[in-house]
Amino acid sequence: MCGRTRCTLGAADVPRACHRTGAPSQMIDVDRYRPSYNVGPGWNMPVVRRDVASDGDGYAVHCMKWGLVPSFTKKNEKPDFFRMFNARSESVAEKASFRRLLPKNRCLVAVEGFYEWKKDGSKKQPYHIHFRDGRPLTFAALYDSWNNSEGETLYTFTILTTSSSSALKWLHDRMPVILGDKEATDAWLNGDPYDSLLKPYQHSDLVWYPVTSAMGKIGFDGPECIKEVQLKKEDKGTISKFFVKKEVKEQEDPEPEDTCKPHEPMKKDLTESVKEEVDNEDKSDITPSPEVAADEDIKPSVAPAVDTAQKSKVKREFDDSVDENQTIARTHESKRLEVASPAGKKAKSKNDGDNKQPTLLSFFGKK
Repeated sequence: MCGRTRCTLGAADVPRACHRTGAPSQMIDVDRYRPSYNVGPGWNMPVVRRDVASDGDGYAVHCMKWGLVPSFTKKNEKPDFFRMFNARSESVAEKASFRRLLPKNRCLVAVEGFYEWKKDGSKKQPYHIHFRDGRPLTFAALYDSWNNSEGETLYTFTILTTSSSSALKWLHDRMPVILGDKEATDAWLNGDPYDSLLKPYQHSDLVWYPVTSAMGKIGFDGPECIKEVQLKKEDKGTISKFFVKKEVKEQEDPEPEDTCKPHEPMKKDLTESVKEEVDNEDKSDITPSPEVAADEDIKPSVAPAVDTAQKSKVKREFDDSVDENQTIARTHESKRLEVASPAGKKAKSKNDGDNKQPTLLSFFGKK
């Protein structure tokens, strides 16, 4: 939380930004300060602290590195400025790294804005948070000093954070402790009780807008860092997008109607037709119609005697017709095979008009 800030103030403007009146008693290492639109941990920044050497309300502007390195850090250890660049105000009195700094090592950090990232899945969109009227923000901070193996003294600080205000909860759950007026900054520097100071800033003059994601790189600097960008409108779509679309299966073409449906009689072949005709003719000679039977008092279930010679004649004619039909079918199949082959085509031309076979029509035409 609060890992990037904008600080383009001049060192001489820092006291006024921190609600200090009068000139500072000291300006320490301010030549190390470089204004930037994209300040991160490890950068030198001017802070305001009490001047212990002076009496009363004396203060000093001291350039320190952002990212606390506790004084008890080993001298040969490489400082890690990202480890403690923030301190949670709720537990600051419990941790040894911060508890010992509360009585006399308080300071103020003045910036013109800070950045926070809104997480949206794997994407992060940075926002620039600042005062509406452009005045600087003042953060509550703690500082410490550390001596390295070469005997140099390094001053570092950490910015205190608190729970986010109701207006900024959508963006992040934490925000820096902002001291909004002179009374609050005086109380913090003077070592007064801090419970009432380390609270979320709830006033409506704190505003924000989206900026380019390029400023996520620490080397990216300049006015482009705070230039407002237009976000692409979210494609809300329709409620149907929340469901998986099912492909509509194309309706299959209906199967061709069966010419032999269950409720229709199947077409009979030529042989069966002949047989049926013969049977019907035969039965008409054997069984009288119901009207005749009623007139002559003949029971339909009782069949009269049939002339044996006539019955044999009908049977013989039926057998002859069946044989003739089979012969016709075999002849047609033989001709089809002959025509399909090259030799068959030549033979066909010679045999046209020969071996004419009798047709079924000629059979029934004879009496």
